[in-house]
Amino acid sequence: MPKPSALLKNKRLRALLAGPALAMLATGCAQWPKEQTLRCSPATGPGGGTVSADGALRSTELSVLIYNVEGLPWPARRNRGPLLDQIGEELARMRREGTAPDVLLVQEAFTARGARIGQTAGYANRVRGPRPSDMADPGLVDQDHIAGRRFRKGERSGKLLGSGLYAFSDYPVIAVHRRGFSRHACAGLDCLSAKGALLVRIIIPGMPSPVDIMTVHMNAQGAARVREARTLAAHRYQTLESERFLLETRDPANPLILGGDFNMRRSPDRLEHFDQHKPYNIVRRWCSEPANDCDVRMSWDGDAPWLDTQDLQVFDDGQLVTIRPLRVEAVFDGPETGGKLSDHDGYLVTYALSWPAAAAPMPAAACSGG
Repeated sequence: MPKPSALLKNKRLRALLAGPALAMLATGCAQWPKEQTLRCSPATGPGGGTVSADGALRSTELSVLIYNVEGLPWPARRNRGPLLDQIGEELARMRREGTAPDVLLVQEAFTARGARIGQTAGYANRVRGPRPSDMADPGLVDQDHIAGRRFRKGERSGKLLGSGLYAFSDYPVIAVHRRGFSRHACAGLDCLSAKGALLVRIIIPGMPSPVDIMTVHMNAQGAARVREARTLAAHRYQTLESERFLLETRDPANPLILGGDFNMRRSPDRLEHFDQHKPYNIVRRWCSEPANDCDVRMSWDGDAPWLDTQDLQVFDDGQLVTIRPLRVEAVFDGPETGGKLSDHDGYLVTYALSWPAAAAPMPAAACSGG
């Protein structure tokens, strides 16, 4: 344990510790939004979706936006509140125009104003991610990694913030699972927050099964302020823990969409390990194949655009329902909002969900606010 003077000399860590601590003290004054999901019960209803020309398939579309909103508290970031408000207002405008995404997955909404984005945007279902009390049991992190923790890098200070994850949906949410990465499965300044995973299960009228949608925020690289080997080890632990979380919470009968800030930009080592443990289709990789006929409405450079960004979406079929990206685009990237609203762009993917027309639909949901 370093002397108190060692902490005082580290101005960056002192500021990062002070900001969340002050934010926690002010929690009673902040207007944090409550979770809300629609209360649903079975009701009869017809099959939905569009029928193919040969009558063999039904299909529908689902749009999913992932957005790291840079909602870090003061003093890590300054004057973010008005821009977080504007994100919610822009989404509300999109709703009025009929272009709002069906599902919004948010990362870095660490403040009350960030958490209110879904409410401002008009989403009926609003679910938070894990808090420090929702962390995974230890077991995957080796003792050398634990012993290497440094107080000056924020690795022995405990979790001062939640995960910053939220899922907002127009469709009813019938199940919620959330889990923070285990206490020591982190590196550097990332250890100050309870990063982890959030999975929601939604129902879409007419489909024969629900859709499982998960968001995640994984350990940073250089921004963690520790050496690369340590952040790589933390990322690998988190990949293993999120794999276990999926195995325990996802229903393999359901199609899966996984989106978030994976922090794998320009890191083939991280991507290789991710591919080994999550053998699903990365949207950017899939849409880079001309034969897949994906409408790409954003600028991609190089031969591996999935390595040019931190923000990715991944998909996997269910037993009856297949899922394919139709269209990908960047939103909130500057021009339409008078400037960027975050240090990330929003990443919007529209998927086609298809299933045999003869498959019986789930009972339609009769829902009321909860």
